[in-house]
Amino acid sequence: MLQNVEDNSARVQEDLEGEFQSLYALLDELKDGMLTKIKQDRASRTYELQAQLAACAKALESSEELLETANQTLETANNHDFTQAAKQIKDSVTMAPAFRLSLKAKVSDNMSHLMVDFAQERRLLQALAFLPVPSTPEIDLAESLVADNCVTLAWRMPDEDSKIDHYVLEYRRTNFEGPPRAKEDQPWMVVEGIKGTEYTLSAFMFRLDASTCHQNLRVEELSVEWDATGGKVQDVKAREKDGKGRTASPANSPARVVQSPKRMSSGRGGRDRFTAESYTVLGDTLIDGDDHYWEVRYDRDSKAFGVGVAYRSLGKFDQLGKTSASWCLHLNNWLQVSFSAKHANKAKVLDVPVPDCIGVYCNFHEGGRGTHGDLTGRGDGGVWRAGSSSGLPGTKKPGSSWEEASGGPQR
Repeated sequence: MLQNVEDNSARVQEDLEGEFQSLYALLDELKDGMLTKIKQDRASRTYELQAQLAACAKALESSEELLETANQTLETANNHDFTQAAKQIKDSVTMAPAFRLSLKAKVSDNMSHLMVDFAQERRLLQALAFLPVPSTPEIDLAESLVADNCVTLAWRMPDEDSKIDHYVLEYRRTNFEGPPRAKEDQPWMVVEGIKGTEYTLSAFMFRLDASTCHQNLRVEELSVEWDATGGKVQDVKAREKDGKGRTASPANSPARVVQSPKRMSSGRGGRDRFTAESYTVLGDTLIDGDDHYWEVRYDRDSKAFGVGVAYRSLGKFDQLGKTSASWCLHLNNWLQVSFSAKHANKAKVLDVPVPDCIGVYCNFHEGGRGTHGDLTGRGDGGVWRAGSSSGLPGTKKPGSSWEEASGGPQR
């Protein structure tokens, strides 16, 4: 970090000196041009005045000669020749250079058109300063997300700045030893030209921490397997007792999360032991009004599948239909196909064909009845309708009903 400070300081100092040198060069060039113009104007005026002065000197000399000739003519002429002598003198004066010469200077000695006033430019130079740098964006943790081997970053500016054109994102790996901004092993990656306040980084492969995952997940080297017996808990405790338990660091866990089916290619080399995207997907949006509808499709290769709603948040290891505040439709495909509705750890088999997709429809304001659910069997799917008053948003066949409950569901 100290070396980076030294290098960056030297770099900006060099840039500053270069900018001022360019200003000096520009000022010197402008100065030379303006001085040249003054010298040219002075030379032009001097030439005109010297030429006019030479003409005046020549006219003066010619006038002196003419005056001397006139005096001599008058002295030698008698009364009979005086008229002829006067005419000759008049013609000589008329043709003399001084008779046609103007004594007014052709140029002016005023140089005010070449005066300067750099007061405005001086104020501009005095206002020179470093470029304004916007404040550092703040990461919005609530809007950021890590899922499906992708990292979605969202940020906001502490102060509104309408002059911001784009953002530059820099990121690097941090699960290794080394100083920040190391350029040898893990350089900083730069993404430029981001117009919005959100960006998604992809092409990652995150690891799964075996010590903190679900108790029924068995994590081994490069695979994740569902263990219904929950034996992993005993294995982890035994290893922790022996001092061999894995740490919570993702870098120390050899297992890798299987990528989301939405981001995987259709072709597979072999059958995965754990193909589901997640063993539990919970919503976090409170339903307190309006209509809501979800539609889900399940993988035919899945051994079990369930979808439902809850009146309040579930615990970390709670399952839909196992508590008195949750209801679900459950498909079991282990030995024989069974389709049932579960609530309060009780199950009711539904005598309908198993649909290809299941739609969940919740109308919060459509209530007032003791039963608020029905499953309509169709050839291509089913819809589970749930109300919101004191009635139970459960499932039923026509003519069947469930006991009442209260609350507000969450999706």
